[in-house]
Amino acid sequence: MVVEQVARRDIPHLLRGIGTVQSLHSVVIRAQVDGLLTEVAFKEGQHVNKGDLLARIDDRAIVAEVEQARAEKARNEAQLQAARIDLERYGNLVRDEAIARQTVDQQKAQVEQLEATLRANEATLAAAQVRLSFTRITSPVTGRVGLRRVDAGNLVRASDTQGLVTVTQIDPISVIFSLPQDDLPRLQSLLREPAGAPVIAFSRAGGEPVAEGRLTMIDNQIDPTTGTIPLRAEFPNTEGKLWPGQFVTVELRIGESQGATVVSARAVQRGLQGPFVFRVDDAKATVVPVTLGYADDELAVVTSGVTPGNTVVSDGHSRLKAGSVVKLTPAGGAAAQGAAP
Repeated sequence: MVVEQVARRDIPHLLRGIGTVQSLHSVVIRAQVDGLLTEVAFKEGQHVNKGDLLARIDDRAIVAEVEQARAEKARNEAQLQAARIDLERYGNLVRDEAIARQTVDQQKAQVEQLEATLRANEATLAAAQVRLSFTRITSPVTGRVGLRRVDAGNLVRASDTQGLVTVTQIDPISVIFSLPQDDLPRLQSLLREPAGAPVIAFSRAGGEPVAEGRLTMIDNQIDPTTGTIPLRAEFPNTEGKLWPGQFVTVELRIGESQGATVVSARAVQRGLQGPFVFRVDDAKATVVPVTLGYADDELAVVTSGVTPGNTVVSDGHSRLKAGSVVKLTPAGGAAAQGAAP
């Protein structure tokens, strides 16, 4: 059996879970007007900024629509100007009783009709200009371009569901993970902290830290099938170590016990009366009930029962009972043998 000494040190309180890396923004780029794809201005896997040109669609027909709308507007502006001049002249004549009042009313109605027509022309021109802007396809987000789905020279339509390409934001990036619902009160208190709770993402294979970020969101409902609640943490990802769809282990820090009395988790046993440890006193095993303040898979913080410097058994409990003789081996006192008295 193995023994250890009770220690005193600062212990961070950690919650661990399995998460999936997810982009904060992923956009499928689709054509908004029908036409011939004349240019693809990106390379697959390229990093693009918001507003960068991705593709062009043949715009000649829409340019003609814009010019036609401008010409209609200009013609009606000229007619409206002439009608307003006539209305002003008729107003002077009716005061001199040179023409009938009905003529002025008719001219006023003509002016109002032309004003309405001009507003319609402006709307038509604006709509054509919007359609023209759709022929120049730009990136709506900063991110990385995926696989190209359509080549230049193909006819694209606004109804196409496949899209031209997907742009995915890589930096910053998020991880979605779940924790037991029992941790919800502590998680809610963490979100009230201005800086947010620190989160570390580890690789699934080697368990090495990949990125450090902050908790940003707790979902608005608990999953009734698993009894867990989803959370989101955001990470800076300038080096691209996190990738959308990747599985990672997440470690969330929820607090710290400073100057705590600490034993390994395997030293703590559970009985009918609660947790206890086997403390070694004068080479004999003594059953000591303990109170735990915090515990995880590796360490346990003991608030009462043992003190720093005490020796406790951390392995081989099945061969022990109260009063068993414990004989330390010469090898540094790291191992012990037990026998019934």
